[in-house]
Amino acid sequence: MGIFQRNNSSFYSPFAERRFQSRVERRMVRFDWTIAVLVLVLMGIGIMNLYSAVAGYPERQVLFSAQMRWFVACMILMVPIYLINYHFYEATAPWAYAMTSVFLLLTLFFGRVLHGSSRWLNIGGFSFQPSEFSKIALVLILARYFAANPKHGGYTLRELKFPLTLMLVPTALIFFEPDLGTAMIHVLIFLSIAVFVGLEKKTVAAVVGFVLLIAPIGWFFLLKDYQKSRILTVIDPSVDPQGAGYQITQSAVAIGSGKFFGKGYLQGTQTKLRFLPEQHTDFVFSVLSEEWGLIGAVLVLALFFLLIAWGLSVASNSKDRFGSIAAFGLAAMLFWHVIINIGMALGLMPVVGVILPFFS
Repeated sequence: MGIFQRNNSSFYSPFAERRFQSRVERRMVRFDWTIAVLVLVLMGIGIMNLYSAVAGYPERQVLFSAQMRWFVACMILMVPIYLINYHFYEATAPWAYAMTSVFLLLTLFFGRVLHGSSRWLNIGGFSFQPSEFSKIALVLILARYFAANPKHGGYTLRELKFPLTLMLVPTALIFFEPDLGTAMIHVLIFLSIAVFVGLEKKTVAAVVGFVLLIAPIGWFFLLKDYQKSRILTVIDPSVDPQGAGYQITQSAVAIGSGKFFGKGYLQGTQTKLRFLPEQHTDFVFSVLSEEWGLIGAVLVLALFFLLIAWGLSVASNSKDRFGSIAAFGLAAMLFWHVIINIGMALGLMPVVGVILPFFS
């Protein structure tokens, strides 16, 4: 009992308490307020935009409530996640990767089927998309691998076999859900990080050649008919006039009708008259552009690219290799989400179900 009491008093000694408080204070002083403010502003605009997107749709009000719950959860978890030393994420990256891969496998067999895809997994009454967490796990595991195996002269194709396998496992599981858009994001994350850490010229040529070789194989043997039609509608929307072509056309009408200053908040006719399908997910940018016009769209784009640029700055100024690669990977993930989602809304990219972060 005496030993227990001494250990207990030592653990809660004033010195230990002051040391913990001092560490928290140092972390808070170094808190990156720029990223925090940018994220909170984007989330705030996103919540307002989502409210407008689902207004008048009683069956979709639950989506706004869910978004609000996630917003509150993010606010609560932001500081604790920041206070954890990021090397903890480096140490636990293999576990995070393995766990998300298992969840992806479970989703294939036991996931909730929605619109022909099995993307949502329900565990204990909690429903989530493992593929969203898989992207972050992939960034962390790749950052850990490349940090532990530096190569100043550039990586060869042989040296990329293991990280390539790390990417292909979750990508294949997601592709067969099927979720072409998120699978594409995983591939782009890998390619972005690979370019960032450096590749030999022969490796770059081999990768380009491999992509050119596998593209026709993927087109004829892997892609489903509706996925092919979504790609073709980028060139000619009349290929699928009642599906992806209709979505692209209505999105273009919504964006164009917003003109310079927009129609005003909650005044978007394409949204309110139900001409624009999936305006709460794939086409939230169209809702924003219609109601806030070119001014609002450019402002949101500026906020996104400022956040991405700040992430790249963090990557370039990081004290170690893992932090640098992880920061770059997360910035690249955000970049590709923004580019693909807005490209979909503008009719410049196929409708592949990639969401706009903080908005969809």
